[in-house]
Amino acid sequence: MGEMKKITILIPVYNEAATLETMVQKVEKADFCGLEKEIILIDDCSTDGTKELYSKFQNHKIFYHEKNQGKGAALRTGFKQATGDIIVIQDADLEYDPVDYAPLVKLILDGKADVCYGTRLAGGKPSRSFMFTHLLGNKFLSLLTNILYGSTLTDMETCYKAFRADFIKGIEIKSNRFDFEPEITAKVLKRGARLYELPVSYYGREFAEGKKITWKDGIHAIIALIRFRFTD
Repeated sequence: MGEMKKITILIPVYNEAATLETMVQKVEKADFCGLEKEIILIDDCSTDGTKELYSKFQNHKIFYHEKNQGKGAALRTGFKQATGDIIVIQDADLEYDPVDYAPLVKLILDGKADVCYGTRLAGGKPSRSFMFTHLLGNKFLSLLTNILYGSTLTDMETCYKAFRADFIKGIEIKSNRFDFEPEITAKVLKRGARLYELPVSYYGREFAEGKKITWKDGIHAIIALIRFRFTD
């Protein structure tokens, strides 16, 4: 692959009217190692007034799902439309700060990594106290990942994932919902990706603030980790 000039930021959106505009502004202002930015928003059939905000983002690419399918489905749409040399994922809430992406992107630009994850659990960055059950769940899922795939990840479930585009576009994503995270992790590890982790900040939400992932998604993640260990 030649010189990397463009980065695509994928923003899956579902009912984020309260935070979307602020997050898009943060992405617009953030420096992704000087790369040209392509911002793609994928609305997964929002019903809370989010759609009324898109007229403010006419400089960006926007795609709509006619029915709610889940984060994995939204990202599948985004990956197909991305034209950047590097692709990163940014949730539409305010749990993560886009300024943290530059060090992850730099590892790819420097030719050291194919994939880079931003870990919330390695220390060194501000991190809001997790719900205890979420912390245990995240640690267990990362441990199970490491056992099944021989890795040393600390935060498999992190949103912040950066990919070399030519690497990730060779992978078919089948999961529609939050089981995207274990699926993509399983597949990049099975393909021998040079995968690094770096600390990122985390300003987590509670359910009352709009957090959507639940214990049921944890069960689906376990099933996905086991399934994709033995299938593709």
